[in-house]
Amino acid sequence: MSHPGVPDPGGSGVSVTLVPALPTLPSAPSAPLDVLGVPGEINLDYAASAPCARAAADAVAELLPWYASVHRGAGALSRRCTLAYEQARQTVGDFFGVRADDHVIFTRNTTDALNLLARAVPAGTTVVTFASEHHANLLPWPRGSVRLPVPSDPDGAVRDLAAALAELRRGSSPALPVLVAVTGASNVTGERWPVAELARVAHRHGARIVLDAAQLAPHAPVDLRTLDVDYLAVSGHKLYAPFGAGVLIGRADWLDAAPPYLAGGGATSHVGPATHDVTWATGPARHEGGTPNLLGAVALAAVCAALDDADQTALAAHEQALLARLRTGLAALPHVVELRTFGPNAPRVGIVSFVVAGWDSTEVATRLAAEHHIGVRDGLFCAHPLARRLLSEAAGRTGRRDLPPTALRASIGLGSTAAQVDRLLAALAELG
Repeated sequence: MSHPGVPDPGGSGVSVTLVPALPTLPSAPSAPLDVLGVPGEINLDYAASAPCARAAADAVAELLPWYASVHRGAGALSRRCTLAYEQARQTVGDFFGVRADDHVIFTRNTTDALNLLARAVPAGTTVVTFASEHHANLLPWPRGSVRLPVPSDPDGAVRDLAAALAELRRGSSPALPVLVAVTGASNVTGERWPVAELARVAHRHGARIVLDAAQLAPHAPVDLRTLDVDYLAVSGHKLYAPFGAGVLIGRADWLDAAPPYLAGGGATSHVGPATHDVTWATGPARHEGGTPNLLGAVALAAVCAALDDADQTALAAHEQALLARLRTGLAALPHVVELRTFGPNAPRVGIVSFVVAGWDSTEVATRLAAEHHIGVRDGLFCAHPLARRLLSEAAGRTGRRDLPPTALRASIGLGSTAAQVDRLLAALAELG
């Protein structure tokens, strides 16, 4: 969706050469998937928090007059809100391919969902992950977890996981649980990971697998049954819904056996007079103590429903065309270096991290915002081990000694346009 008041991309007077014959952009998405924004401001920071979709805003506005307690009242307003909350759970679960033995638990975000799962894994569980993960999928896991090196390609990730799991099974009791924790798409590079192949390896060795889909779900269909993952964590604020709503979906047995993530009202089926006379609920309620985020759940469900109704093939083609335009334009700037884990042609979503040689990344981001009204992210993107490794690799690959210690990230999605991409490229060209 183009925004009124955005200046012409050629207004800077700087010429940016794009390779001809880039993919033709399909039509813009339909109204429910239009995104809100401020005219004149170009948001290229979707990977941090995507803008709110019209479907989410409309769903919240419709429910606000009925706003009342959930699961705690017999009045008409409370009954309506309880129904809306549980319908949201069903809609979100269906969108992600929930299975009969799965729970759909609303959380605050992906970090919260993965911390919940970390509290629920059985005693003695070994968690295996990669050093390329977001902090949300590195930091919550118990001591004794295994962190594999960053692989050089997707096939290497599969081989490394197979070798690590084989070694674990030789060196420990086969009865002890193992959980593999992987991302679907990197929040630093946008590169997609071979989730289905990693799941096959995990299950072959008797392990379970959890997918951090925070960056994958906004860009591509994610289905638990198709990917054959045991658990899935997602953030609403990456998926065009407001802050404060996320979800953990997965196998019920570990979740029902674990102590409640939040002890309090709603998480119990019985509380007696004695201090520890408590019977905890089973099902999602066990881990949803306290008053839930009704509006967040409803907003997230509305986006899931709108995406379900949309032509996701066309949406993906739109994004990939813009991504190709962005990466081609960056490659044409001699002072810009893209960061990558895998090869340049690896499948990826609409996220690109890069550095501008000779320029501090924070200064570049500040100038883009102040002078061009373009918002991008700078820093290490809550993935410090990976980002630092890729910055070092970029310096070695290019032979440049003037690359900064942090990076910039441009990310796109629904509502992004070719004109916005060209504005960014023109602004970066001015720094050359």
